Amino acid sequence: MRVVLQHLGNGRTEVAEAAAPKCGPHQVLVRTSRTLVSAGTERMLLQFGKASLLNKARSQPERVRQVLQKARVDGVLPTLSAVRAKLDQPLALGYCNVGTVMEAGSGVSDFRRGDRIASNGGHAGIVAVSANLSAKVPDGVADESAAFTVLGAIALQGIRLAEPTLGESIAVIGLGLIGLLTVQLLRAQGCRVLGLDPDPERLALARSFGAEVIDLVSGGDPLREALRFSRGRGVDAVIIAVSTEDSAPVRQAAAMCRKRARIVLVGVTGLQLSRADFYEKELSFQVSCSYGPGRYDPAYETHGQDYPAGFVRWTAQRNFEAVLDMMADGRIDVAPLISHRFPIAEAERAYQLLDSDTPTLGVLLDFGEDNPTAFSAPAILHPLPTPTTGAPRVGIIGAGAYATSTLLPALQKAGARLDMVASNSGISGLHVQRKFAIGRATTDAHALINDPQIDAVVIATRHSSHAALTCAALSAGKHVFVEKPLALDHAELSQIKDSWQNSRSLERHPLLTVGFNRRFAPHVVALKKALAARSEPAAFIMTVNAGALPRDHWTQSGDEGGRIIGEACHFVDLLRHLAGSSISQAVASGRGDTAHLQLAFQNGATGTIHYLANGARAFPKERLEVFCGGSILVLDNFRRLVAHNWRGIKPMRLWRQDKGQMACVHAFVTAAETGSPAPIPFEELIDVSAVTIDLAAQLR
Repeated sequence: MRVVLQHLGNGRTEVAEAAAPKCGPHQVLVRTSRTLVSAGTERMLLQFGKASLLNKARSQPERVRQVLQKARVDGVLPTLSAVRAKLDQPLALGYCNVGTVMEAGSGVSDFRRGDRIASNGGHAGIVAVSANLSAKVPDGVADESAAFTVLGAIALQGIRLAEPTLGESIAVIGLGLIGLLTVQLLRAQGCRVLGLDPDPERLALARSFGAEVIDLVSGGDPLREALRFSRGRGVDAVIIAVSTEDSAPVRQAAAMCRKRARIVLVGVTGLQLSRADFYEKELSFQVSCSYGPGRYDPAYETHGQDYPAGFVRWTAQRNFEAVLDMMADGRIDVAPLISHRFPIAEAERAYQLLDSDTPTLGVLLDFGEDNPTAFSAPAILHPLPTPTTGAPRVGIIGAGAYATSTLLPALQKAGARLDMVASNSGISGLHVQRKFAIGRATTDAHALINDPQIDAVVIATRHSSHAALTCAALSAGKHVFVEKPLALDHAELSQIKDSWQNSRSLERHPLLTVGFNRRFAPHVVALKKALAARSEPAAFIMTVNAGALPRDHWTQSGDEGGRIIGEACHFVDLLRHLAGSSISQAVASGRGDTAHLQLAFQNGATGTIHYLANGARAFPKERLEVFCGGSILVLDNFRRLVAHNWRGIKPMRLWRQDKGQMACVHAFVTAAETGSPAPIPFEELIDVSAVTIDLAAQLR
């Protein structure tokens, strides 16, 4: 399928070929007919991409502070690599899509194959969109008109926050697409509307929709005109629909208002507010969030949980429906808002136009005959040449940040042949395929697993899919490297044991490795050697300054196991490895992702893991202290090792902390190539996974 991508590193816009996405639960898969370019948002992305690195930093000071903090903790080189990787990731543009349903995912009952729908899908031939962010298009509404649904919902949500009543006088500052849609919606609600903009063509359109207008270039004093328009009272409400860094629109809005009026910001402006303006008039100021309630709520968007209409009358989806109903009734006319049309193959011309001085308004992209109905959803792209070495052919499932920044570079360095990548998003798969010269890309993970050319499968997906994919790959006779955790509960762990045992009957016994990379760090290798020379049992104290994550972060979801199973397993494995003994007892105390884990080992060693989400980011993220026979070793962030009264150990310092990750992957690739045993014995993987699952259960 064709998709429009924006490269944030250099500002280049591209129409690329990518594998179509898969339809997930609570989603619909849509064959696109038309999309609408959101001029304000997408022009802003173009300008950001073309800006220098310095200007990018100036435009996002909060991001700069985060980068500096990361550099202090993780080091300069890893931080620079992370920034480059972020800017290197292409962004799929667009969020105003109309098309025909190809497939409805599990949990979807309101849509079926063949329905025409409007959604927040992007500029792509096939999109997988949330069913709760989609709405059926009435028969009387053309695709070109329905493409304006999402922008209409943004305008409508701003109006709902302003709470206009019949006959009120409302000013709309900024007459772009959203501003002009706002004018029509307000007029349909019986309001008197005053439009302000410097563009004479947009002013003429607003006038044709029934608004009075003020030319901000030559139309006189806006405040005097607003006072006249409101019969000397001041306007009842102002909706700001401009995009600027200046705070002038907010100050102007406050000056135009009557006492206790309402101001709603739909666009983007500076927010240097004058307290006197708001204090003396007791003005209300509110920023509107996108299409309406439900937007950015994972429960609503991802998990399909609608809000009851009796308590939340107007959700994002119901706003979509309201806009489409008004189009069907003729109360919204978007035909005059269309300034340009381009076939999808010429989308780059549309963005050149957007970045020029040529006046534009509604720019439509037409997928038309270029997007046949018979197009298969999962697709393997054009093969690229792969090296002809004896190393294993590797397929990687998952193309997220960790896979891109860590696993794939490590696989390349280890000499693996990167043959195929699978990701739910064809766009992320395309990026990874290009960046690492991977032979093929697909959105079907099982096609990768069952491909006879693939020798080894690397699983870098979300935690809830690890066990099922591991079992499938083992059953297919593939070597498996799965990112932690191996499983989320004992039932999954039992399934993996069965798959592992069954794989012993295959002609080639597949390897299974989990990405427990801490044990492979150079400092840990030295530490393990030093402990082997001691006869006394050691005591380990592991402090993990994990930091707080928002409650809606995906790792916090119960479906994904939480942070103890998802990350603390690293440190259970590390202490078990250093102790050189199985775990005899495990006790957890604490709450949520702030926990204290006590471990006892069969050989008398003990370990304590303080996994803390309530610390400061300036402190090292991971610190290990080892007490044994009157000596102490301290390891900070796997970069600096200091010995206290421990002979034979010299201080060690590394600039990078990812040596363990590289060594872990290299050990797996070498074992797969040579037929040597797995880098981590299967019994240890099961022991660590079972103990971590039990510890997490104690904290619930």
